[in-house]
Amino acid sequence: MPISLQEQFGQIDIYLFDQILRGRIVAGMRIFDAGCGSGRNLVYLAREGYEIFGVDADPEAVRSVRGLAPNLPADNFRVEAIERMSFPDSVADVVISSAVLHFARNDEQFDSMLRGTWKVLKPGGLLFCRLASSIGIEHQVRQLAGRRFLLPDGSERYLVDEPLLMKFTEDLGGRLADPLKTTVVQNQRSMTTWVVRKK
Repeated sequence: MPISLQEQFGQIDIYLFDQILRGRIVAGMRIFDAGCGSGRNLVYLAREGYEIFGVDADPEAVRSVRGLAPNLPADNFRVEAIERMSFPDSVADVVISSAVLHFARNDEQFDSMLRGTWKVLKPGGLLFCRLASSIGIEHQVRQLAGRRFLLPDGSERYLVDEPLLMKFTEDLGGRLADPLKTTVVQNQRSMTTWVVRKK
């Protein structure tokens, strides 16, 4: 009996699915999910036999992800903060950072989380990042401290903007693989997709 799309792809981020459809994530690549949660972006990759790795600060989430890929070593998935990961440098062809970086408390933690994520990516590899931004909702957010803002939906997030993402792209030694793409959810929040190739 054929499996449903839900069973095949889980709750995969639609913009990550786009990268798969465009042939940027293919069999044989090592995929690393930095802040994997319960693995919503790994269901398809695990099912298709990719070599996947991940970290999350929540032990229960990591247990859940291990269940998605029981054929892989349990040590591929670790309970760790992304700014202090114990994985070696340049271990992955693709690194996923989906709805993670905007939980940074301040500039220092954001920088540390981003650089921790970047270090596990191989030269030539692809960083797929989705994070909250102020793009398109600049007049609807209220600054709390630094880049921490109160969003219209009532949440507090560290918000990036286009100049900051372009600066980090250059500072990290990357280049945009796609133009920045931002989705504004009406009167709630703004999410930006930042896809960077490591030079």
